Amino acid sequence: MRGTEFRRKLLTKAADFAETFIITLFTVSLVFVYAFRTTTVTGISMSPTLEEGDRVLLTSWYSSPEQGDVVVINARHAVTLDSSRNTAVRDGSGGYIVKRIIAVSGQTVDFDFNRGVVYVDDKVLDEPYISGLTHLDEGAFTGMYPVTVPDGYLFVMGDNRRDSRDSRDSILGFVPEEDVEGKVVFRLSPLRRVGFVH
Repeated sequence: MRGTEFRRKLLTKAADFAETFIITLFTVSLVFVYAFRTTTVTGISMSPTLEEGDRVLLTSWYSSPEQGDVVVINARHAVTLDSSRNTAVRDGSGGYIVKRIIAVSGQTVDFDFNRGVVYVDDKVLDEPYISGLTHLDEGAFTGMYPVTVPDGYLFVMGDNRRDSRDSRDSILGFVPEEDVEGKVVFRLSPLRRVGFVH
């Protein structure tokens, strides 16, 4: 009789543990599917902040992009300005890219390509994260600077200014906020570089 009671209690505890484990696993899975994702950086456009092969964690719970955020973008649209300075939207290069937000809706971006300086709202942008100065005009807005970022769009650039196809390039131009997949928050690997991404 005691053995039967013991087995029944043991089975009840095992069932309770299994139920708790399954619910926990399901909850963690939901959080990672809807709140967090991982991706691997390809290319060198975000060097030295992110290097090729870095594994990063990004949050999809990201509704208000801010200047300085490092984001993953679905490059499905290319948005430039026509001769009347109206937005001209066409198909982009496709794929996912990682860039830094330089300016958000309503901010004005300008460059002194000779000196390699970026201006946002007439102030020199403090950029301790870049590799090389910004000397290259990639053609997206040539002859139109300064440009004001339209409502619902972002101006993004790679930290490696000599090797980045970003909002300076007509292959991307302004980025629709809806094309931002998430904000990069943490580097998971390599182990020697694990930490928060700024």
